[in-house]
Parts: sequence; structure tokens; C-alpha cells
Amino acid sequence: MSAVERRLSMLSSKLSIFLRRFSVTASKTANLNIGGIYPPIATPFDPSENIDYGKLNENLKVWEAIPFRGYVVQGSNAETAYLKLDEKVNIVKHVRENVPSEKLVIAGSGCESTKETVESCQRMSEVGADAVLVRNPCFYKGSMTDKALIQHYRTVADNCDIPVILYSVPANTGLELPENVIVELSSHQNIIGLKDSGGDITKLAGLAFRTSKNNFQLLAGSASFLLPSYVVGCVGGVCALANILGQACCDLEKLFKEGKFEEAKLLQQRLVAPNQAITKRFGIAGLKSGMDMFGLYGGPTRTPILPLENSQIELLREAFKNSNFI
Repeated sequence: MSAVERRLSMLSSKLSIFLRRFSVTASKTANLNIGGIYPPIATPFDPSENIDYGKLNENLKVWEAIPFRGYVVQGSNAETAYLKLDEKVNIVKHVRENVPSEKLVIAGSGCESTKETVESCQRMSEVGADAVLVRNPCFYKGSMTDKALIQHYRTVADNCDIPVILYSVPANTGLELPENVIVELSSHQNIIGLKDSGGDITKLAGLAFRTSKNNFQLLAGSASFLLPSYVVGCVGGVCALANILGQACCDLEKLFKEGKFEEAKLLQQRLVAPNQAITKRFGIAGLKSGMDMFGLYGGPTRTPILPLENSQIELLREAFKNSNFI
């Protein structure tokens, strides 16, 4: 490729990102529709713990055969706490450039300080993310009052030119976003939804009712409670298990929408054990081992997370086998 051709290619890429950002910004009033199933994709590392973009492309080719609404990049399952900001941004950019434009790319952008979170959101927007997923600050838990959280999210949303999705993940942060805080923030024109990984169905039902006038969208944060979440008003799910059993997660959504509740119930029951194995029991290492087991590339973890031992891999395999996925 000549220098002129490279320059034209760069300009074309920048124009594409600008047009996408303009389109998303123009749609804020009507809300970006985020309904559907998303895998919060794992970050592939080579044996030296560097990001392996070739393996990422291989995974994306497999996932593109599944009717996902899009991808969550730099969610909790991406080992995002162990990545530098430049690494996070580069992965988001890479995914955006390698999946169809109709697939949403939601970028995890939550940091501890408001200032750093704003910067992270801005950079994710610049590389073409359609929305940002922002977990709550949590290191200074005692200071994270309702007032502090509301101010944090309002400042982030005011300074972000793509929609913001709240993210409550108490298993990692040790701090659940309070229902009243979520309801208050749901009225902000640039805060369009919530991914909730807490699994409290009564809370989700209450939020669906209390935020309905604001066109606020709820996403279930786990395949373990995906069907109950749809029943009480969620519009989709961001499920770690979708990295491995993406088609099954999408099938569950389809069965629910078609009113095939008995089939949906049985599929939901089958998803619980494998999901528990790769989340609560074995975590990131379990997710990556499960991906390897099903022909995707999970690969090594970034230390200090350790890979599963052989005995643990066999227990993981049993969870999938007992649920008739192997």
C-alpha cells in the first residue's frame, strides 16, 4: 500500500468514526436501543501476557455467526483491572474496526476518580464506541454516599458525547448501586440504562417500574437469571457465559419473545450450572478454560490470576456435561 493509499485509509477510518458518533449523538433523545445479548469479551493474551489481536480476530469470527446485539469490551471479564488505559482503548478500537457497523460496541470505562472516568469515556468515544459502561467507584466505600455517586455519574454523563450505561457489579466492587440513585440518574438524558450483575430480581422489577417513564433500559448481568430478568422488564443481557454458549443465550431470548415459556424455562435451568462454574466458582480462569474447551481462544490469564489446575478443568467440564452442553 502506497503512502497516499495509507493516508486515504486513515481518513476514511476517521470519517467513519465521526459519522457513527454523530449518528449516536443524534439518537440520544430517542434513546439508543441496547436490547439484546452481549458477551463481555475476554481479553486474549499470549504466553508473555501481551494482547494477542490475532486470537481476538479468531474469536470475533466465531462470535459473528451468533446473533449478538453487539459486544461489551472492557467489562469485568476482560481482566480490565490489569490493563493500562492505552491497552483498553486499543482493544475497543480493534473490535470496532473488525465487527459490522450494526453491531454495538459498548466500552467499559469506569475508573475510581470522576476525572479519570471522564477521560476514559472520551477516549472510548474517539475510537468509535457506541456507548460506555461505567461501574461505580468503590475503593473509598465509606465516602460513596448517594450524593457522591449521583454527582459522579452526572459529571461523567455531562461530559460524554455517547450514551452512558450504569454498571452495578457488587461481587467485584463490594458496593451495590442503590435503587434510589439509579432512579434519580435515569432522568438524565445521556444515561440510558443499567447493567445489573447483583441478581436481585425484586430490585430489577422495581427499577423497571420506577424508571419506565424515562425510557431507561435494563440489562441482566448474568446468564443465571436471564429469563427472570426478561420477565420483569429487562431488555437484554450481558452474560459471561455468552463468550462460550452465545447461541444458547440468544436462543433463550428468542424463546421468551416468541412466548415459548416452557422451552425457555428448561434452557434457563441448563444454563445455571455452567454459568456458576465460570463466574462464582472459577472466575476469569474458568471462563478462559471454558472458551478453550469449546474451540475458542481463552488462553492464559494475566497474573496475579492463575490458570486452572487440571482437576479444576475436569470439574468445569462436568458442569457443562451435566447440563448437556457437551
